[in-house]
Amino acid sequence: MDADKNLKNVIQPTFLKNTGAMNKLNPLMRAAGLMSVAVLLSLQGCGLLGGGGRGDDRGELVGVPGREGFVQTIPHGMVAIPAGTFHMGQTDQDVAATQVNFNKQVTISGFFMDETEITNNEYRQFIESVMTDSIPNAWDQDYVMQELYPDTTVWVNDFSHHMGDPMMEYYYSHPAYDDYPVVGVDWEAAQIFSLWRTNYLNDYRASKGEFMMPKFRLPSEAEWEYAARGGRDMAKYPWGGPYIRNRKGCLLANYKPRRGNYYDDGWTYTAAVAQYFANDYGLYDMAGNVAEWTEDAYSASSVPVVWDLNPIYIDENEPRKVVRGGSWKDIAYYLQTGTRTYEYKDSTRSYIGFRCAMTYLGRSSGSEF
Repeated sequence: MDADKNLKNVIQPTFLKNTGAMNKLNPLMRAAGLMSVAVLLSLQGCGLLGGGGRGDDRGELVGVPGREGFVQTIPHGMVAIPAGTFHMGQTDQDVAATQVNFNKQVTISGFFMDETEITNNEYRQFIESVMTDSIPNAWDQDYVMQELYPDTTVWVNDFSHHMGDPMMEYYYSHPAYDDYPVVGVDWEAAQIFSLWRTNYLNDYRASKGEFMMPKFRLPSEAEWEYAARGGRDMAKYPWGGPYIRNRKGCLLANYKPRRGNYYDDGWTYTAAVAQYFANDYGLYDMAGNVAEWTEDAYSASSVPVVWDLNPIYIDENEPRKVVRGGSWKDIAYYLQTGTRTYEYKDSTRSYIGFRCAMTYLGRSSGSEF
């Protein structure tokens, strides 16, 4: 009874304690107040509201225990990209007169990004895992070979009258190319790779009793461009620019500098990853080598539509996906940080690869990076 009286004193409004004040209330309000008290007392009597402290919390609101201690570490092979604001869009003349990337100031939250493109050997770990582990029925060997295994025929099919047979035979299979970027992977396969990579990491963390990490994913187009600039606002290239050679005359990326002169940069096709200087965020090959899939659907008019905070353009009915960065077979225009282009999501090419990103959880003070 004493407990009931104490609870009643806590929950009953002050004006209801005064009989005179209660008598002045209209009958409906007085009845509603008394009914609320009755319901709360009933719940307390049934134990639904609890009574007194429940252990170490001493009856205080202290949150659910056992959730302390999560620290988001930088995943292996990734670098941290701090949050910031930059001017997204073209940084030089729109040579093709596309008018698809006018300048727009946007803000990007902190995230992690692979320092290089996914390599042949890293992708091979994925293929071997999904072919040997206990996997969903849809991921049988036929599915893996048809939908996920790199399409090695791109070296023959992408270019007419080109002797691509040696590349078709050796590029993905031979250890000489283990540290080269994987190609012949479409946008959908890159998505499945990201899902597998997420599960692979979090299954291990769960076995150690650790909290889950956020999922791996393709970077948004805005994240990609922000990361490519390396903190240099309006930079034409990841190293700044405006030139594509250094003062010694050495090329700063793997691309096609002149007609038919593919070897001027030291590589006839793709280069092993991280052969050129990283940008100021520590990212390699954000220009040249292979172009890269992003998460966004492509639209020529998406720039004014998307928001200016973590923009992304999603359209489930749009088969075209944004590709950024240029490749070993492209001219310098496609290496610029502000150049947009696209490919169909189910297409495989000898010049398109990808890298993953991961969202950073929480507000960055800068020390995490």
